[in-house]
Amino acid sequence: MASGRKREAQRGVAETVTDGRRARTLETRGRIRAAAWELFSTQGYEATTTQAIAKRAGVAAGTVFVHASDKADLLFLVMDERLSAVVEARMAAVPPGPLLSRLLFVFAGILETYGESPGVAAAFVKNLPGATGPNAQRMTSTTFAFIYRLGLLVEEAQATGEVSKDVQPMACAQNIFGLYFMSLMAWLSGHASLEFVLDPLLKDSLALQIRGFRP
Repeated sequence: MASGRKREAQRGVAETVTDGRRARTLETRGRIRAAAWELFSTQGYEATTTQAIAKRAGVAAGTVFVHASDKADLLFLVMDERLSAVVEARMAAVPPGPLLSRLLFVFAGILETYGESPGVAAAFVKNLPGATGPNAQRMTSTTFAFIYRLGLLVEEAQATGEVSKDVQPMACAQNIFGLYFMSLMAWLSGHASLEFVLDPLLKDSLALQIRGFRP
């Protein structure tokens, strides 16, 4: 009995220590992420160093690399958090209605997030392809999860009869994402304003695609 209580007490202490370490790790990660966003968005991605981020976050330079493999991976750490937050918020609040208006509601929030710092957005899109760091991998997972959720919107449109039941929702979602990404590139390359990208560029492209989804 006594030895059993002792083991339980030791296990409780170990769990408390583990929980404390996890909380400190998350707090440190949050400070690094906030510092990286502040410096990337005010000084520019290229001008910002990992040493400057560590100093702003109040951590040792080596601590930064516990949370990211390099400067680009820090950028992915920042953008994964910001894009995940806006996707969650928009998907939770997406209104009922035609598929086109629902998609535009979601993409408007994402484009607004990119618009907060065009330089950071450009660096993010430029550096992500081929990146292999832990935050790059997380960002890739976030992207595929987003495409899956676009597919759920297509499924809901199928249930209302707006979209043919013969089409594959995930194939539709991939096409939708491709149109969004091409519209985003038009803005990043300077060929269109963010407002124009959403409407009419993306709106017209999606409307044309949705015509092909109809029964």
